[in-house]
Amino acid sequence: MTWELVIDGIDFGEGPRWHDGKFWFSDFFQQTISTVGADGVRKVEVEYEGRPSGLDWLPDGRLVFVSMADRKLMRVEPDGSIVEHADLGGVANGHCNDMVMDAVGNAYVGNFGFDMEAGDEFAMASLALVRADGSIEIAATDLMFPNGSVIVDNGRTLIVGESFGGQYTAWDINDDATLTNRRIWAKIEGTAPDGCTVDAEGGIWYSDALGKQVVRVLEGGEVTHQLATEANTYACMLGGADGNQLFALTCEDSHPSKATGTATGKLWVTTVDVSRNTTDRP
Repeated sequence: MTWELVIDGIDFGEGPRWHDGKFWFSDFFQQTISTVGADGVRKVEVEYEGRPSGLDWLPDGRLVFVSMADRKLMRVEPDGSIVEHADLGGVANGHCNDMVMDAVGNAYVGNFGFDMEAGDEFAMASLALVRADGSIEIAATDLMFPNGSVIVDNGRTLIVGESFGGQYTAWDINDDATLTNRRIWAKIEGTAPDGCTVDAEGGIWYSDALGKQVVRVLEGGEVTHQLATEANTYACMLGGADGNQLFALTCEDSHPSKATGTATGKLWVTTVDVSRNTTDRP
């Protein structure tokens, strides 16, 4: 498998999704959400000065995205206006980052847990549950930098990557969207799971924020694939017309002082054997 360049000119790409036949992603430092269609052309869909990150859609089709810097979820209304969906300042101890949303609009949102960019000491983080009406509660605690997440088993299981723990942690999702039965889904020591995506065989592809690679892991920790990338990679997503295109976002560094305004980030694609899981999220 070899990578092909799709586009360049990105500062820091994150939060990728395949939605309505297009690749969507946030650019932290250009403060945009963009799409790339089959023609390979980037189109800016949203501009927002809050450092957009994770994104997903409510059942009625409205886009919801993480605003990292002010620790909020924002919502794009049908007329294009951007309104506050939820304020996570009371539950997030660091910048909010990735999220995943279930089929009825409940979002599970991670945060750093500490001010990593300022060089503060590591601290555990909580995982927020934001319901479709914008109400907020803490879904889980004591996580080591909760990051890329997927919902599998027809909405019954949440799996969250812990970047500073080198592992994926899973919970059962109860009927009321709360979480129980916490367990280690896979331990992948020496790597830092970042943005991820799940395939039709239940394998999780993830960008390794410590190594220049995208990795596929199965429940229990078996690593089946390791694809090298030319630069650091922080997010990946399965998509394409047949669901078997694996996209990866790379850049030279994640720190704002090194990434802002550089446009050194790139979007790459390769073809894999197992297509995306169309019943799971994302």
